[in-house]
Amino acid sequence: MAGVSRSRVLTVAGSDSGGGAGIQADLKTFAALGAYGTCAITAVTAQNTLGVTDVLEVKPATVRAQIDAVMDDIGADAVKTGMLLSAEIIEEVAAGLRRHDVSRLVVDPVMVATTGARLLRQDAEEALIRLLIPAASLVTPNVQEAAVLVGRPIGTIDQVREAAREIAGMGAHAVVITGGLESGPATDVLFAGGEMEIFAEERIETRSTHGTGCTFSAAAAVGLAGGMRVRDAVATAKRYVASSIRAAYPVGCGHGPVDHFHALAGSGAGQQ
Repeated sequence: MAGVSRSRVLTVAGSDSGGGAGIQADLKTFAALGAYGTCAITAVTAQNTLGVTDVLEVKPATVRAQIDAVMDDIGADAVKTGMLLSAEIIEEVAAGLRRHDVSRLVVDPVMVATTGARLLRQDAEEALIRLLIPAASLVTPNVQEAAVLVGRPIGTIDQVREAAREIAGMGAHAVVITGGLESGPATDVLFAGGEMEIFAEERIETRSTHGTGCTFSAAAAVGLAGGMRVRDAVATAKRYVASSIRAAYPVGCGHGPVDHFHALAGSGAGQQ
């Protein structure tokens, strides 16, 4: 289609057979927000709304080949990373980002699933902190992931702020800690450019929250790919995730996914 240009966003993450998180959530988000999405799969997971039952790691060389195949032909205006699983994969991803001069990077430090399944090996945490966080335009941990990164529990909003500042001190351009604490408003804390900003919305009582972290980081990556400032990309991602949660319809017997395509006529939201 001559004359039509779309932002290109590459996700480097794991596959979710249930379709609610991982590359499936990322590609849905990219499409819903008008970007062209590509992917490099790091792991194949057997999971549904109840939990993860199996994980198969993709060979690091195959991850490298996927990144090179996409970047050598299609390119990317932004890249986001999700489930990376191992130090070897992180090393390949970091090398690929350098090789292709990626300047807009969103790092979602996927460590533990909502159900408790570990999605990043403990020996890979150091590689994540050393190789990817310093290259990130934006790091998007939830409170539990932020606690792992800083090595201590987080139980108050002041501790969330402290953790955001500390993770930024690891080299990231900006950090947003998402989801807030277990009670109260759904509060995201952004630390960027030496300033702290709070994004808060009423917490939605629902079981349809599977993949919200992936969806948020994917939406932020689309914003950065389109030239938004980090603050605006975060605000846009916050609104998109909140709308996707409100529009969600029941899927499965556990924590179901959000409705990524809620804005489309005939989506689940339109059928309620």
